[in-house]
Amino acid sequence: MKKKIPFLTISVLIIVFVVFINSVNEKSTPDDYFHQAFQKKYSVFSLPIPDSLMFAGELVPLDYFDVREALDQELLVNTYWQSQTLLFIKRAHRYFPEIEVVLKENGIPDDFKYLVLAESDLKNAVSPAGAVGIWQLLKGTAKDYGLEVNNEVDERYHFEKSTQVACEYLNDAYELFGSWAMAAASYNMGRRGLIRQVNRQKENNYYDLLLNSETSRYIYRILAIKLILENPNDFGFHVRNEDLYHPIPTIEVKVDTAVTDFADFAKKFSINYKILKYFNPWLRDSFLTNKNGKEYFVKIPEDGYRSYSKIIDYFESDSTSVKD
Repeated sequence: MKKKIPFLTISVLIIVFVVFINSVNEKSTPDDYFHQAFQKKYSVFSLPIPDSLMFAGELVPLDYFDVREALDQELLVNTYWQSQTLLFIKRAHRYFPEIEVVLKENGIPDDFKYLVLAESDLKNAVSPAGAVGIWQLLKGTAKDYGLEVNNEVDERYHFEKSTQVACEYLNDAYELFGSWAMAAASYNMGRRGLIRQVNRQKENNYYDLLLNSETSRYIYRILAIKLILENPNDFGFHVRNEDLYHPIPTIEVKVDTAVTDFADFAKKFSINYKILKYFNPWLRDSFLTNKNGKEYFVKIPEDGYRSYSKIIDYFESDSTSVKD
């Protein structure tokens, strides 16, 4: 029979071991910690600021220390908030092609596609102020530009129509301020608010204005997202073709009468209510009264395209994918 070690002896040995470990740690130097981290292959790097940078064809004055540091902050935030930026890359692959077409048709610089990520992460978000959809349109602004907003239909959630309205707003803002950076700033804080600051500070250049915290960061966040998404590998983001969210082929069904139940409506096209609302978030209720017989076009995914494997097969030859 083996002799048991007394409990007291075990306790003393544990205490001695803990004291020894603590004494070793106390003698560790910053260099020791550096080498330990290096051995674990984990490093965090400061990021290089480009020598020159344009936003919507306008030069960003990176020789100003405040401009340079503001861009540096947003680059660091968006590079090291990896989960969010990875989602930006994935969602952009699905939605940017269509946004790019509408921007071009309206004479809006291509850089404004990054504004929608800064606004809503390319999700149908609702802000505390009541701004809605991927372009974060307020109810009054949406109605001023001709969108329908009520309990049954809210076209601020309509991808194409809200994108068109955002373009019209930006063109009006550019005509007012004469600068795309100022047009973008007004999109964030409103034209009236920006005009007040221009008059108060006697400056009309975004990079020379003292604005609220959100708008002060706004253009730099757009620029940081642009830099990362244009060259994701340079910032450590490696995404395979199968990781991306691909566009999903759809057809449009004209509706010019009332719909009593969208769950039943969906089943007629071999989809369910959830999928119907995914492609048509502007339909805000389970029915549509449509007393005036207005024409609406409801998107339906093509047969079988809820299947992830079918989508991947369809886009497997896509040469625009971001790869390792």
